[in-house]
Order: sequence, then C-alpha cells, then structure tokens
Amino acid sequence: MKYIKPYNNTKEKKTQIINMFNNISETYDLLNLMLSFRMDYIWRKKSIRHIKNNPQKILDIATGTADFAIMATKYTKAKIIGIDISNKMLKIGNKKIKKYKLSNRISLKLADAEKLPFKSNSFQAITSGFGVRNFESIETGLSEMYRVLDKEGVLVILEPSKPSIFPIKQLYNIYFTYILPLLGKIISKDKNAYRYLTNSVNAFPTKKIFLNKLKEIGFNKCKHIPLTFGIVSLYIAEK
Repeated sequence: MKYIKPYNNTKEKKTQIINMFNNISETYDLLNLMLSFRMDYIWRKKSIRHIKNNPQKILDIATGTADFAIMATKYTKAKIIGIDISNKMLKIGNKKIKKYKLSNRISLKLADAEKLPFKSNSFQAITSGFGVRNFESIETGLSEMYRVLDKEGVLVILEPSKPSIFPIKQLYNIYFTYILPLLGKIISKDKNAYRYLTNSVNAFPTKKIFLNKLKEIGFNKCKHIPLTFGIVSLYIAEK
C-alpha cells in the first residue's frame, strides 16, 4: 500500500492518525451520518449478521465512537471490547455506551491494533469498521488479529472502496474527490482529514490483493462482498 499520511509533516503515521481523530472527534458521528447518507448503519448491520458462530467475546478494532460495538450487542450475545488509539474518540464512545445502558456488554480500551494487549485465541469474532487502511502496517495489524482470534473465529472488516459500475463510478468519483473533502473540511475544521480519507481509499489494496494478504497470514474462507454498488467492501474470513 502506498504510504499515505493525513498531514504533511515528519511525524510517524500513527501519531498523525491519533492527532487527526482527536481533532475530528466532536464532528465524527455527524459527518459519518451525512457523508454516507446514513448507509453506515446498514453496512455495520449487514456485517454483524455474518457473525454466526455465537461468539462469547468480540473484539472491535479501531472502534472509534463505538458504533460497531453497539451494533454487535443487537445481533449477538457476546461481551465486546472496543480498542482505539484516539482517546477523544473513546470518550465519545463511552458516553454512548452509558446512554444506551450497555456498560455490562461493552468496554473500551486505549490500545494499538498492531500491538494488541490480549492473549492469543481470546476472541471468537473480530470486527473492524473503516480502520484497517489507517494502520501503520496492514500486515502487522492483520497478523495481530489472527493471533488473538480463536480457532474457527470470524473476522469481519469494512472498508470504503471504489465502485466500477457506470454511471455510479463516475458520480461517486466526483462526490468522493471534491464534495466529501469540502464538506469534511467545513464541518470538522480539519482541512486534511477528509482529503486523507480520499487518498487513503485510493491507495488501499485492491480486493484481490487484500484477500491474498488475509490468506498469506493464515486466514481461510476469505471472501469479499461489495455493498451499495461497491462503495464499501465487506471482507469476511475465518481462522
């Protein structure tokens, strides 16, 4: 993957990602709702429904404000741990968890996806919504997911992607390249964050390459499901 950073400075990518999400944390949920036309809710719901192994424990990586973790409580009976490297995102997530009275089901932790603070084979399912492309090393992050996932555990990853069907492709390119970064800049007050979103999606491995990465690490039954004309990619794999 081409090395993409949010800001044009010499700090390592991980530090820049932390700064970016801390900067946009207050407007993150509003922008998700607006920029996805509320489809983000449907994408998470469809993803969780592919977890059919009745997990006792789920790890939600790059949990952000905990929307994926909250969704998981509706369709599983699992206890969920959400991790993220942005403290300000987790603060908002904890407020939601308290609001929805889910503290007995979800706990959030400040942690690095590439150095997971959990024992091997600890979780029967792992979710990650729109976070893998932000890793410093995708291979390291995926390897850590494999390590902490239990045998026959399920991995579910959501990532933005680029549709290929005419005229969706052309319309989406205009929206994604020009309109989305502009709205993101106006609302979040961070001129780089949503330009980074566009650049990081463009640099993310193709579905074939990403599926191969999963297989090389050891995952099996790897598959790709395009959602909403291919605007988003759902990757599913098992250990």
